[in-house]
Amino acid sequence: MSDFLELVMARQSDRAYEPGRKIERETLERIIEAARMAPSACNGQPWRFTVVTEEALLKEVAAATASLGMNKFAKDASALVLITHESTNITSKLGCGIKDKDFPMMDLGIASAYMTLAAEAEGIGSCILGWFDEKKIKELVGIPKGKRLMLIVTLGYAAKGKRKKVRKEWGKVVSFEKYK
Repeated sequence: MSDFLELVMARQSDRAYEPGRKIERETLERIIEAARMAPSACNGQPWRFTVVTEEALLKEVAAATASLGMNKFAKDASALVLITHESTNITSKLGCGIKDKDFPMMDLGIASAYMTLAAEAEGIGSCILGWFDEKKIKELVGIPKGKRLMLIVTLGYAAKGKRKKVRKEWGKVVSFEKYK
């Protein structure tokens, strides 16, 4: 098995972190660099990554991430990476209209996947979140009103071991040559 496939097999959504254990700045920068280098439609790069690590702000943003009982584990993360949808280039915008596809949203998903794989390679746990109080978090970190906060990636040292991955059977999600 290739090193990359082993990395993919090891990566999981971690929902428990060692409280108070910080991630070194250089490690965070490598993780973010992986996301920054992710491919995007027409090289539009429709993202901005806001990394929250300062203890007081981290606590406030984590609280705004845990609403209706969801994502309570964010309070123990060492960092929260806020992924904001930014303007893309004209070629990507044209492609969206012509092909009726939301390429920037796909691009944000790809960037977050690169980020979480890079985190795994660094021994850091992660989880991609879409459920949070967007308005409150935007106020806390100064994201302009016209921008959308689309995803948050929690980063921290996992407090629990690896789980067995549960996926649909190969034949239910994969076919060659024809859709089956």
